[in-house]
Amino acid sequence: MQTQTPCSDYVQTKGLIYFARMLDKIRLKAAGKLPPGYFTGVEDPTHFDARCTRLLGVNYDELVKRTLQGGSDDEILDWCFASGRRPSEEEISIWNAFLRKRGWRDEASDELAESKREAGFGDRQDIQTWLDLHDAEEGRTPRAV
Repeated sequence: MQTQTPCSDYVQTKGLIYFARMLDKIRLKAAGKLPPGYFTGVEDPTHFDARCTRLLGVNYDELVKRTLQGGSDDEILDWCFASGRRPSEEEISIWNAFLRKRGWRDEASDELAESKREAGFGDRQDIQTWLDLHDAEEGRTPRAV
């Protein structure tokens, strides 16, 4: 079966970045199309899936179940708001800023540098954050933030 990469972390759903990517990973994994090496789930509380479900106050396994029932990303996010919590505009802004900068001059910098090397990107200066690395690994040009 042919694999497919998920959408960019930058895709927004009702202003929230990353949510669409998380749903893409859920759908691709269920279809057997998610390439090896992609993290899904909440076992590691520092991974973005875990952080996003905590922000929304929903259980990851329940989110998987709801996602696989079908519906648009907007509809599934509305389900999250109803089942968990709806972050304020300020909380969404903080979330988006956190993700856009994660790995840049913070406690995740060393791990990002190692992951860049492992991916064959060495010291590429256009890869400063985890979102940059995801885009580069998936053939997209990293964005300058």
